Amino acid sequence: PVPDAHFRGLTCLEHENEKVNMYCVADDQLICALCKLVGRHRDHQVASLSDRFEKLKQTLETNLTNLVKRNSELENQMAKLIQICQQVEVAMHEAKLMEECDELMEIIRQRKQVIAVKIKETKVMKLRKLAQQVANCRQCLERSTVLINQAEHILKENDHARFLQTARNVAERVAMATASSQVLIPDINFNDAFENFALDFSREKKLLEGLDYLTAPNPPSVREELCTASHDTITVHWLSEDEFSVSSYELQYTIFTGQANFISLYNSMDSWMIVPNIKQNHYTVHGLQSGTRYIFLVKAINQAGSRNSEPARLKTNSQPFKLDPKMAHKKLKISNDGLQMEKDESSLKKSHTPERFSGTGCYGAAGNVFIDSGCHYWEVVVGSSTWYAIGVAYKSAPKNEWIGKNSSSWVFSRCNNNFVVRHNNKEMLVEVHPQMKRLGVLLDYDNNALSFYDPANSLHLHTFEVSFILPVCPTFTIWNKSLMILSGLPAPDFIDYPEQ
Repeated sequence: PVPDAHFRGLTCLEHENEKVNMYCVADDQLICALCKLVGRHRDHQVASLSDRFEKLKQTLETNLTNLVKRNSELENQMAKLIQICQQVEVAMHEAKLMEECDELMEIIRQRKQVIAVKIKETKVMKLRKLAQQVANCRQCLERSTVLINQAEHILKENDHARFLQTARNVAERVAMATASSQVLIPDINFNDAFENFALDFSREKKLLEGLDYLTAPNPPSVREELCTASHDTITVHWLSEDEFSVSSYELQYTIFTGQANFISLYNSMDSWMIVPNIKQNHYTVHGLQSGTRYIFLVKAINQAGSRNSEPARLKTNSQPFKLDPKMAHKKLKISNDGLQMEKDESSLKKSHTPERFSGTGCYGAAGNVFIDSGCHYWEVVVGSSTWYAIGVAYKSAPKNEWIGKNSSSWVFSRCNNNFVVRHNNKEMLVEVHPQMKRLGVLLDYDNNALSFYDPANSLHLHTFEVSFILPVCPTFTIWNKSLMILSGLPAPDFIDYPEQ
């Protein structure tokens, strides 16, 4: 139908005989033509009834669609809640409580029966010992009574000859009986007959008083301040409030490549590595990538269920490396520890090989690693050298020319008083303190960045944005003096990490 026909027959509220034929946007009101000409709406923006009809209809349809969607979500939520209620009812069924209590009472009944038998056996054994001791006492008492009667009878004899004739034997027997307590009094050991016997169930009563249903342990918390790392290991420490109710811990970890990546990883545990059945509150993970950020979760588990810790972001240290003597220019002297290179014009003993640097007038060396992932930081002590180049290069970079002169190498260089960054034979001046003694290098391979720093003054010097396609090797060149490398370092605090 024509929208205007919907309002046909409606009259204006202010002008009763006028038909409504437009809409005042400012006052959100239906008006007539007279209102627009002479009324309070004359300066207001108006719209046709058709336009208002379409706009309002579209708004209502949109809101209705959202409301229907929301209603559907509420129905789904209610269905889930009902399902959970049913599961709770099943999980908490009273029959389970009765079953567990009946088992406890059956154990108590069986133990009562066993202990009662032991008490009865002990009682019989003790009574038997006591009866034997009573019989011994009775026998000794009878003997001593007979001897007493004989002695008393003899003592009544006044005839000296008769007395002496009969009393001698009896006197010896009385003397022997008196001297030997074993003959007269049996050896009765009251401790053996009545050994200590007590029924002490105080510990068991305490356990029963603490009887309660088991709940899943509270989430543990990762103690990041206690966690340690090397270039290929991370030791994770955590704390649990319910340590005594936890049967085991489970450690889960994965590589962290950004917040969006973490959210998707958290929802799908397929890509996580899992270490189950940990009994301590710490664990060392081996075989990790150097200079790489990881996400760690700790799960506390018992029979009732499990709960996860908050995620913790931990990082392995940079890849340590040394200078490779096999790649060093033959006029370079490499120290025994592989950390220092020095120009040595007299060193001609080394043979030239294709892998060795051979530039004329410049002396190059490379680290003994090729890096294809992670974030790595090292520093170079430049000392008093005034002519050097430091950076990274592909293995395919030419060895017979300065690094940075080709598309396969990126360097920071000092040429007397000029400091430049160079790549593919293009140079750019960099403002640097002339007395800088150390140069920091941050290779963030995963984020395609190579950065140089003045670590003593916490200054960023330059960053190359490079889409690395091959592994790169730390590379060094000097024209005078010497350089010393410090590798495998954690990045300084002043460097802004990509994740921050």
